[in-house]
Amino acid sequence: MNKPIIMLGNGGHASVLTEILLSQNRNIIGFTAPKKEENQFGIPYLGNDEMILKYDSKEVELVLGIGTIGVSDFRRELFELLTNKQYTFASVIHPSAILAPSVKLGQGVQIMAGAIIQTNTIIDDNTIVNTGSKIDHDCEIGAHVHLAPGTTLSGGVKIGNGTHVGTGASIIQNIRIGNNCLIGAGAVVIHDINHGVKAVGVPAKEVR
Repeated sequence: MNKPIIMLGNGGHASVLTEILLSQNRNIIGFTAPKKEENQFGIPYLGNDEMILKYDSKEVELVLGIGTIGVSDFRRELFELLTNKQYTFASVIHPSAILAPSVKLGQGVQIMAGAIIQTNTIIDDNTIVNTGSKIDHDCEIGAHVHLAPGTTLSGGVKIGNGTHVGTGASIIQNIRIGNNCLIGAGAVVIHDINHGVKAVGVPAKEVR
């Protein structure tokens, strides 16, 4: 049985998730934000994130509607804070996304419209696979990763925790990318990338 949902955030990413959930007839009881503001779908404002603690963790599910535009600890910290208090984050999957039956998803994974995820891929907790992204077979995507719209991963790619892959970036087969990396928009990654590296260009090269 689906539990009522609390949406964390009220920006553009939250709006996309809200529309997906409403199309699936999910009950969103409200949203949190730092200050009171209107919601385009008429979802009520509950208060800031601390208001979540007034709800029984067994009676609601959370959706983290705060995206990233680069490497950021905020999504991870909020996710870990609330999971440590026994709250559960719902995964959100757009109905047009295509997932092979063998794909394995962690908690709170978000898969947007037009994404394609192929055989034996593993996606860890709190990761965003954004609009039109393509992930081929046997990829391993860490926790708190954001694959921005239009990214392409060939087979066997591994991406570490907290990494952001920019819009339209491509990663060739069997590449390893470390934790907390930033791969620039449109980059083509043909060599392994170490932890904490920013890489841009065609082919992608480390920049400081």
